[in-house]
Amino acid sequence: MVGFIDEWWLRLLIGLLGSGLAAAAAYRARSLSGSGAWSAMVMGTGFVTLGEPVWFGVLIAFFISSTFWSKWKRHTRSKRDAEAKYAKSGRRDAGQVWANGGAGLLLCVLHALFPHDGWLLAYIGVMASVNADTWATEIGALSRSVPRSIVSGKQVPTGTSGGVTPLGSAAALGGAAFIGAVAALLLAVPQPGEAAAGLSGAAAAGLIAAAAAAGLAGAFADSLLGATGQAMYRCQVCGSETERTGHCGSPTRHIRGFAALDNDRVNLLSSLVAGLLALAIGQLL
Repeated sequence: MVGFIDEWWLRLLIGLLGSGLAAAAAYRARSLSGSGAWSAMVMGTGFVTLGEPVWFGVLIAFFISSTFWSKWKRHTRSKRDAEAKYAKSGRRDAGQVWANGGAGLLLCVLHALFPHDGWLLAYIGVMASVNADTWATEIGALSRSVPRSIVSGKQVPTGTSGGVTPLGSAAALGGAAFIGAVAALLLAVPQPGEAAAGLSGAAAAGLIAAAAAAGLAGAFADSLLGATGQAMYRCQVCGSETERTGHCGSPTRHIRGFAALDNDRVNLLSSLVAGLLALAIGQLL
């Protein structure tokens, strides 16, 4: 990264201040828990210190858009019913922050140490996937159509892991394309140390398409893992299926999936799939 050695300390200070203020604001708005706020500050500082504007710009776009949709019509019955089954809802904790952005930060570190466009392509795919999954979850919960299992095609209750709807799938595509568009917009401006013009129109369209395809694939991979491998439990009081180890004030019973494969790990694995796919698509463009 051009100028990294000379200005790393300034970028570090800016990152600490900016990320700290953003994390504090998110904590006050009840979007992040205490652990989530600290993790977001560390992560944001890393992106600002090590990456060009596109790296932390995409991260900010993900956080703002996902927070918006998480709060949109949150008190509707369909969203309340869905959130009752999720392992975590409401304020994002450290586990969720790192599951969504940890792989991206690692790619940013690798790009700083071993500069290559492939790291950025993979990063855009990773973030397109986590954004697609969030949009699909939050917007899809408002769907008037009954979700269907991605595996069997049978109807399942709202909030069931692996359940998909046309609205949720469309939201996933929109969320993935949104990340691609933000990245393309930021790359249209010449990056620090580059004399040439930024991304061309054709290249920008290709990047958006790659992000949309990879992000949508990541969201479907998330649903597939959720329906097959993710740990699921049965409430022994109300009988509902849930991601939680406790429900209705009592411990739940493990009924399927791998106990170690919780929702955070599912998100991480599916985002890695999307990152690899975005990298592969990028090599063809």
